[in-house]
Amino acid sequence: MPANLFDVVPVIACSDIAASHDFLVGVLGFDSAGLERTPSGEVVHGEVRAGERRIWLHRTSEPAGLSTPAILGGAGGGMVVHVDDVDAHFAKVKAGGAAILSEPTDQPYGQREYGVRDLDGHSWWFATPTAAPAKSGWLTA
Repeated sequence: MPANLFDVVPVIACSDIAASHDFLVGVLGFDSAGLERTPSGEVVHGEVRAGERRIWLHRTSEPAGLSTPAILGGAGGGMVVHVDDVDAHFAKVKAGGAAILSEPTDQPYGQREYGVRDLDGHSWWFATPTAAPAKSGWLTA
């Protein structure tokens, strides 16, 4: 039975949604799609965008099983975001004080990329495609 999958929305856990939102927008360059607040003003949800792609920011929650890499002691994955000019993006992010994981490097799989860690320890890689991915034989349909 084929599934009618049409979108994916990553959700990242944040210890402080407003601070994470401001970092993602102000330092990493995402567009803000807003913050949702309770009547008392507590931020309970945030959203940033890369083009048409959304990323939801949720607070850490034991009942929901959401925690941050900083709390867990390490990241189990991360996000790759394509940008027009990875070197210019890197310079802006580094000047913004982000924790750099790796500097821009040409990769054998057809992109130039660098890594950065956000306030909650989530790993992000920003990349510019440089060529079609090399045929390594390990990907199968």
